[in-house]
Amino acid sequence: MSPFARPPILVIMTVILSMTNAAIGAPSSATVEQPRAFGYTVGDVLSQRILLPSGTAGSGSDDSSAAATPSTGRIGIWFERRHPRIETDGEGRRWMVVDYQIVNAPQTLITIALPALTLGSLQVPEWPVSVSPLTPNTAFGMGELQSLRPDRPAPLPAIAPLRRQTLWALGLLVLTLAAWFGWWKWGNTREAASLPFARAYMEMQRLASSQPDKNARGWLCLHRALNETAGQVVHAGSLPGLLARAPHLQALQPQLERFYQQSGERFFASGSADENFPLLDLSRSLYRAERRQQQ
Repeated sequence: MSPFARPPILVIMTVILSMTNAAIGAPSSATVEQPRAFGYTVGDVLSQRILLPSGTAGSGSDDSSAAATPSTGRIGIWFERRHPRIETDGEGRRWMVVDYQIVNAPQTLITIALPALTLGSLQVPEWPVSVSPLTPNTAFGMGELQSLRPDRPAPLPAIAPLRRQTLWALGLLVLTLAAWFGWWKWGNTREAASLPFARAYMEMQRLASSQPDKNARGWLCLHRALNETAGQVVHAGSLPGLLARAPHLQALQPQLERFYQQSGERFFASGSADENFPLLDLSRSLYRAERRQQQ
């Protein structure tokens, strides 16, 4: 027997083994729609479509169930695989869509590859793609293409309208204050012309520098106001008539009684009147009572 001749039994076993391997189905190349191979940067998503085999005729089964679903999550340093999904095209064919997102940025233009997959009886080869950096490592150094740019100053707001509005507001404020002051001055003048105690109090204020409490003119001024209010000459004995004619002064009866007592001692006695009598305070109280009565 020739040493290169094989026994018939070995030939038969080889043929049977080959037929067995063909029967169990060795991985075959899948039909794949690959994404474009260029123009990607960090964050881009690449979609890979894999055609799934149809079921056996008449069996109603679908061999796509035999295609193992690929794992999800981070794949190396460049990709993150998302959860696959199944899509059906217009011809009724089923495709498994696997999305990969680029999660890293290279320093220079490089080539990376979508990983190879084995899905049951399908073999998906790896697919090279190019990824570029977001910015170059070094600037071009021409014109405004420099490595660093100076801080951009914040834009200044338009202050001309604000200045005009401020001037208008100040003008209106000045006019308002002037109008209020004029009204207040006019009101005081009108009261001073018509109200006895108002005239007396204003005269008392003019005499403030010469101490109206000790000045005979201040005492006479307040006497005139009391006489005008009562419509007659008022003295200590006729004070009840004044209070009956002007009931708004009744709260000041003790002060008025003391005023007439001190006035009598000052003008008709030996001049031993109290030099500290609060004549200005009494005049102010009478003026306020008079104003409340007029309101």
